[in-house]
Amino acid sequence: MLRAVAGIRRDPIAFLTRVTDRHGDVVAFPVPGPPALLLNDPEDVTRVLRTASRSWTKDTRQWAALTEVVGPGLLASDQPAWITRRRAAAPAFHHERLQALGADVAAAADDAIATHLGADDPRVAAGETVDVAALTHRIGLDVVGRLLFSQDLSGHARSVLRASSAGSDAIVRYGQSMVPLPRWVPTPAHLRLRGARRRLTATTATIIDERRAATDARGGPSYGEDLLGLLLDAGLTDSEVGDELATMVVAGHETVAAALTWTLMLLAEHPEVQEQVATEVAALPGPPPLIGGAQALPWTRAAIDEALRLYPPAWVLSRRAREPVTLAGREFGAGTLVIISPYVLQRRPQHWPDPLRFDPSRFLGRSTRHPAYVPFGDGPRLCIGRELALGEMVVVLARLLSRFRVEVPPGWVRPPYEIGAAIHPRGGMPLVLRERVG
Repeated sequence: MLRAVAGIRRDPIAFLTRVTDRHGDVVAFPVPGPPALLLNDPEDVTRVLRTASRSWTKDTRQWAALTEVVGPGLLASDQPAWITRRRAAAPAFHHERLQALGADVAAAADDAIATHLGADDPRVAAGETVDVAALTHRIGLDVVGRLLFSQDLSGHARSVLRASSAGSDAIVRYGQSMVPLPRWVPTPAHLRLRGARRRLTATTATIIDERRAATDARGGPSYGEDLLGLLLDAGLTDSEVGDELATMVVAGHETVAAALTWTLMLLAEHPEVQEQVATEVAALPGPPPLIGGAQALPWTRAAIDEALRLYPPAWVLSRRAREPVTLAGREFGAGTLVIISPYVLQRRPQHWPDPLRFDPSRFLGRSTRHPAYVPFGDGPRLCIGRELALGEMVVVLARLLSRFRVEVPPGWVRPPYEIGAAIHPRGGMPLVLRERVG
């Protein structure tokens, strides 16, 4: 482990892939204290994630760092706070509510395209490259604002993006520390975590104050039916509401933006798949539904699912055993740390034929979940925003590909990934957008 420190810091995904290839589906790391295991056996992964609330806790370094940035919100909290907040937030993600918001997502995509590219952008006419990563970030932040807070977050965009970027970097650096110092020690990583937290707290406090003032001014009995209103109506304190807003802003826009960016890259590299997607999009009478995209646009949804297999935004998950557990046929004591990397798991040749090939047909017509596919987690802690994220990606891709053909530029080389809270292309994603004719 001491020899591996430099490699872990440089590229933790490559390290996890390397030790898995060498040692197999269960890897025990020689570290002081309770056992630390890397799991890539689908049965063990399912067992851990589906019993998360009973046998496993998020008392790990990864989640501690996330809590420092967004507070103890839904993503990082444990029982009993988690179930209380999940129940308060759940109505905002009901299918009926989300289904009615498809047009809002389409409008957010259209507005972002118009703002980012402008009318008759000469880059498009000339076939020049455009950073689609910047475009998807703008769309993601706009959608989060509209759907969860009924508010345009563009005025807060720079602050939110800067805070989430700094927080992602600090989370990764903190998680890579072999012997982390107490959080009260003013290390550079701890200071970055606190700085990101201050920026997000200031932004969410402004949003909460504006909603309270507007509701009080009209004398309304409720703060609204969006996520912000539901949380305020549930009686959570402003601090607790702020934690949830910060969590949703960071998780809700950064992960979707990253997933969309990689999906566009893969479609640009595989024009035959892109044209299948564009053809079914063109056959729609209007914007696709936010829920049910797999039925309305099967190739689009399959392309997204396959992109999430190759580039899952949440590249690592961690849990700690509350009690003795059985994994890989062996007994482990309470306090055992388990690491699950969807990125590694979903590229294992034992579970996926020709695993590095982009092949959306793997997901066409599937009625059951693949056991080695967990881009949104699994079990009771399955991401509450899963259906929103998938629906958003379907709608945004439909809007983009109905207008543009996406191509790789001359001399194309894939940008390397950059690891934060999600996996992003380092330096952006330069692709060519060409206006479709006819």
